[in-house]
Amino acid sequence: MAGSTPVSVRAEQDGPQAAQPVQLNRPKPVPRPGTWISAVVVTVLGAMFINALVTNEKFHWDTVWFFFREVRVVSAVGWTLLLTFMAMFIGIILAVTTAIMRQSSNPVLRVVSLAYLWFFRGTPIYTQLVFWGALSALYQNLSLGVPFGPELLTFKTTTVFTPFVAAVLGLGINEGAYLSEIVRSGLNSVDRGQSEAARALGMSKGQILRRIIIPQAMRVIVPPTGNETISMLKTTSLVLAVPFTLDLTFVTNSYASWTYQTIPLLLVAAIWYIIITSILMVCQHYIERYYGKGFDSDSPGKGAKRSLSARQQAILDAHTTKDDPFREVTP
Repeated sequence: MAGSTPVSVRAEQDGPQAAQPVQLNRPKPVPRPGTWISAVVVTVLGAMFINALVTNEKFHWDTVWFFFREVRVVSAVGWTLLLTFMAMFIGIILAVTTAIMRQSSNPVLRVVSLAYLWFFRGTPIYTQLVFWGALSALYQNLSLGVPFGPELLTFKTTTVFTPFVAAVLGLGINEGAYLSEIVRSGLNSVDRGQSEAARALGMSKGQILRRIIIPQAMRVIVPPTGNETISMLKTTSLVLAVPFTLDLTFVTNSYASWTYQTIPLLLVAAIWYIIITSILMVCQHYIERYYGKGFDSDSPGKGAKRSLSARQQAILDAHTTKDDPFREVTP
């Protein structure tokens, strides 16, 4: 066609430019004086707060340090963690079960799950723990058998429902009612089209749930479940209602009553709770990042920069792709 440049000539003209690596812009950051001002204000307030804590002798930091590493206190931390994780384990199992029951086509299963949620979300956790602790007083013996008929198995309530077992069951069953709504919302967040496509491929309902729905729903389930775990850590302080007397709050309160050092022992409990909560928050962050792959960027702060990554820059430098995406002819 007249007036058109041959491909070879255009390639020769663009050759020297193509040989040069693509240079990225290096813009200077916009000055933000508000950031520095807020940093100075926060630093001054933080220094004042630390000074108020350290210089006040009424906190008795030597007493705090002594009881912080005392044997019974450290053992109480272990019991508190055991209560937390076992209760959350029971709660997660019940939550997944009841969430699936609510989506079942069987009306009996739906009614049972709704009744479970209605009762355990409608009564305070402290009241439930009191009843779990009073179970041995209400029923001295528990039995399995035919209703209004012969008993096949009988055992004493106190031998099975110890204070620890009662505390774990009370916390776990109550937590399952709250986690159930979290799991149900996570399951509903997965597009129904994926289930329909899986059924078209011949997958069973169990396979669809295990391989498609639950892995994607975890992105929605994990953050509130992590919050519930941290909340459960502090809810263990209510197991005195059972009564279970080996948790962190009860042990520190008993030492405070014995030594008349209320504030230092409260600080001991608070510091231990803060340490455990910080570890749980870090674990939650990595779990969220794992299940958020493909949905969220790994580094949200870097997403706002208008620059190429190191990998993209290496691809451009290798000249295996077109430098100009709008070029009509690839040289």
